[in-house]
Amino acid sequence: MDATIIAAPSSTKNEGHARDPEMHQTKKGNQWYFGMKAHVGVDAESGLVHTVVGTAANVSDVTQAGALLHGDETAVHGDAGYRGVHKREEAQGPHWHVSMQPGKRRQLDLSRKWARQLEKAEQLKARSGPRSSIRFT
Repeated sequence: MDATIIAAPSSTKNEGHARDPEMHQTKKGNQWYFGMKAHVGVDAESGLVHTVVGTAANVSDVTQAGALLHGDETAVHGDAGYRGVHKREEAQGPHWHVSMQPGKRRQLDLSRKWARQLEKAEQLKARSGPRSSIRFT
């Protein structure tokens, strides 16, 4: 599962001289975006999308995790936006594989073998599962 930001015009130069009230702004990295977010659940084996939930861009990914589950999952892969999902009641059941925060990954001492192996594992998790998965960014 993952989420992607769908940009919308932030301009108020329209007939109503106002922004769309359903759109909101969010920050990803050091960049600000205005629009909506599509939260997407993908089957890791087939690569097919099974669930899409649209929200305002400022809605956290982890809050939509339960809505993206169809109930037959045994394992779920997600990026760092899903940290803490195992504590949420609506997301109980499958085993969660959530990647480490990018800032913590940058702090790894890659001169150490265990750190290089951990970095490879985190790269795989951040891609949202096996190579047949689709990652929307």
